[in-house]
Amino acid sequence: MASAGSSLGGGEAERPHPRPFLIGVSGGTASGKSTVCEKIMELLGQNEVDHHQRKLIILSQDRFYKVLTAEQKAKALKGQYNFDHPGAFDNDLMHTTLKNIVEGKTVEVPTYDFVTHSRLAETTVVYPADVVLFEGILVFYNQDIRDMFHLRLFVDTDSDVRLSRRVLRDMKRGRDLEQILTQYTTFVKPAFEEFCLPTKKYADVIIPRGVDNMVAINLIVQHIQDILNGDICKWQRGAMNGHGRTYKRSFPEQAEGSTMLTASKRSHLESSSRPH
Repeated sequence: MASAGSSLGGGEAERPHPRPFLIGVSGGTASGKSTVCEKIMELLGQNEVDHHQRKLIILSQDRFYKVLTAEQKAKALKGQYNFDHPGAFDNDLMHTTLKNIVEGKTVEVPTYDFVTHSRLAETTVVYPADVVLFEGILVFYNQDIRDMFHLRLFVDTDSDVRLSRRVLRDMKRGRDLEQILTQYTTFVKPAFEEFCLPTKKYADVIIPRGVDNMVAINLIVQHIQDILNGDICKWQRGAMNGHGRTYKRSFPEQAEGSTMLTASKRSHLESSSRPH
C-alpha cells in the first residue's frame, strides 16, 4: 500500500501542489479495473518511486465501504450482504475525500478489512499527485462524484470471463464454491445490471477486454504522459469548457506488434481481499 502514502505518524507538513487530473475507472466485478490501473502505473514508471516523487496514484472505491452493524456483519460473514449495492458505500466520505484530493490536499483514507468486514482504526495518508486514478464498480453512479472526474474509463469485459475470475479468486481465499455462486447470482449479477452497467453511458473511453487491450492502455498512457509533461492545464480547460465529453470512444481489439512494457510489482491503495 505504498503507492500513494504511508501509515499515520509521518508528521510531514502540507506541501503546495497543483490541482490533480482525476480519472475514474469503472467496470463490473473482476473486469480488470485494478489491473488496468496497475499497468498504467507500470508503463509510466510510477510504481517504484516514493510519495515525494510520485506523480500518479491509484485509489480504490473499496476503501469507502460503510461500517456495518452487527446484523449486517453477520450477514456478510455468510455471504448474504450486498456489497455491490450503492447503499453499501459511504458516499459522503468518498465525496469529501475526492474533493480534498482535487484541491491538492494531503488526505487520510480508511482501511477496510474484507475478512472481518469492518473498517480498521488504521488509515492511510494520501499525498498530492498530478494524476489520480480512482477505480471501483460504482464510481460513476453518484452524480456528485461522477462530475468530479476529468476523464472516465469503463473496463468492459465479458460476463463469463468476469465470473470465472471471481470464482477462482474467491476459492483461493478459502471460500465455498456454492456460497460464491449464490452470492453472485443473488447480489453481484443483478447489481451489475441495475447499477453498474447503466453507468457505462457516462464513460468517455470504453476499454474492451481490460488490460489485454494494450492498444487502449498505451493510448491512455500517452494522454497521461502529456499531462505529466505539463499539459494538465489544457486538459482541465477542456474539461471545464466541454466537460471533456465531446465524444465516446471504444478502443478496438489489440493489433499485432503493439508495445507492452515489462510488468513489475503492484502499487496502489486497495485491500488484498477486495470483493471486486
